[in-house]
Amino acid sequence: MKLSIIIVSWNKEKKLKKNIEAIKASRVDFDYEIFVVDNNSHDNTVEMIRRDFPQVKLIANKENLGFARANNQAIKKASGEYILLLNPDMLVKLDTLQNMIGWFGSKEKAWVAGCHLVDEKGRTIKHVRLFPTLYDQMMIVLKIPHFFPKVLNNYLWVDFDYNTESQVDSIRGGFFMIRKSKFDGLPLLDERYFLWFEEVDFCRMVREKGGRVYYTPVAKCIDYVGQSFIQVKRFKTQKYFRDSMLKYFLKWQGTFSFLVLYIAWMPILFFAYLVDLFKIKTKAKT
Repeated sequence: MKLSIIIVSWNKEKKLKKNIEAIKASRVDFDYEIFVVDNNSHDNTVEMIRRDFPQVKLIANKENLGFARANNQAIKKASGEYILLLNPDMLVKLDTLQNMIGWFGSKEKAWVAGCHLVDEKGRTIKHVRLFPTLYDQMMIVLKIPHFFPKVLNNYLWVDFDYNTESQVDSIRGGFFMIRKSKFDGLPLLDERYFLWFEEVDFCRMVREKGGRVYYTPVAKCIDYVGQSFIQVKRFKTQKYFRDSMLKYFLKWQGTFSFLVLYIAWMPILFFAYLVDLFKIKTKAKT
């Protein structure tokens, strides 16, 4: 088996169906398998997969296990030489998979790679990042970029050339291809992360082991950015993000950075809670 495609989904039935249809329409000359890990969706995702795609290997969880743990469930069962972690709200083009596998075949030193992501209008999505530092994450926590956007220019790598192949620090987890043979054992994500930072952590681990992460423009994929998060209230998304950020910094940067960020987050989370509370009360009055 050449490629194992793993899609973790939560309440994304319609987007997921289009995603799988696009995969099946791909022009490829190799064998592949598709895993869908459903994180206890409340729509008809599980029924749709069983009805329309019986060949897809379905893992139907009875609770939401988060991104890392759910992906690991499928990684442990995957038989492909390469593993593609693909978000449910992505749409591969006809030659995306073929081009990526061909590229990996000519790039022996690549452990992980991402492709050129575009939105539904074909505009480039800037997703290559440097590894996070205490400075740039403090700017994010305190919402400074809302007033001074350029403070994140370095972290966001704003002058990165998306028309040129390059070795990078990290790429977005929405299209995340892994060469399995480079790892001792299985290339598992750190399950301490429920959501966010798991792909950054994985890229950091690759770097620590002497591996390389690449961005390549040889393939394109449409990314309907962040539509899964529309379903979640502000406080909950902020808490997921906060928790993962703190775990990342405790793991890679040490106690001091962890404590600084922990304290900075306190008023921000409280404000997010008040925003949700206000919206609930307003809705109840109308």
